[in-house]
Amino acid sequence: MEITTAAIQEAATRIAPHVRHTPILELETAALDVPGRAFPRCRVILKLDFLQPAGTFKIRGAFNLLLSHRPELVIAASGGNFALAIARAADVLGLRAHLFVPDSSPPEKIRRLKESGAEVTVVAGVYRDALATSKEFAATNGGMLAHAYDQPEVVAGAGTCGLEILEQVPGVDTILVAVGGGGLIGGIASAVRNRARVIGVETEGTPTLHAARVAGHPVDVEVGGLALSSLGSTRLGDIPWEAARQWVTDSLLVSDESVREAQRLLWEQCRIVVEPGAATTIAALLSGAYEPSADETIVALLCGANVDPATVA
Repeated sequence: MEITTAAIQEAATRIAPHVRHTPILELETAALDVPGRAFPRCRVILKLDFLQPAGTFKIRGAFNLLLSHRPELVIAASGGNFALAIARAADVLGLRAHLFVPDSSPPEKIRRLKESGAEVTVVAGVYRDALATSKEFAATNGGMLAHAYDQPEVVAGAGTCGLEILEQVPGVDTILVAVGGGGLIGGIASAVRNRARVIGVETEGTPTLHAARVAGHPVDVEVGGLALSSLGSTRLGDIPWEAARQWVTDSLLVSDESVREAQRLLWEQCRIVVEPGAATTIAALLSGAYEPSADETIVALLCGANVDPATVA
């Protein structure tokens, strides 16, 4: 299924009263120099979408979905961020929410969910286990099942971030986007299309897009590592894949250690704290996984900050 630019523009209008038009910040490229390598003197611009309510870009898709349907009960599974977004949107709109989250999620995310006012069920395992349990619950109890990354309204909502980037950074050449299940990159690619290169970044332990590109279609992968809670989907979504196969230029893998270095750099240089999944875009630049040209304008999307700050500084 293709997400049209019209659907994304409609989503932007629909969710405007409830989400933030998040700012950008140009990073001094000298900040990305590492011993033995001077970073090319291009433009690196950070899109600070972690400043959204609930600390995650996923608030865009959550509001677009719930405003489109207004269910009496919404049921969602998540490694943490989508559940936090659904909890926030449901609370604002006066809807009931029952959220399923794996026990592999960071304690900070589980704590915040339990304080959100939504019903929360912690499931043993990883995201796919929470998703299976949420589907069983919905089949028995009714309610609307909200998918974290493979639902048209969710992907279109995420695409509104792409529209903002095009507006804020005229002439952008490349947009680096973290990938888990693919809702964010699918939405941004659908919004941007051929107006800039869109490149996915994943950790070596969460390679859903990379594996799909190798196979020519989404495939199941084993997941683990530092970014598990935000990028730990075991399979790329079908809707994101439809966009990715047309408008995503490349997919890059980065190590957990490079992600930790990126988190530290963002704190030391900008006093920005982001979660591991969000730091993958900076990790791609720091590690050399992505090598820009000297005259390139790059937007590195920072998409979430639901992390204990003590684990970063």
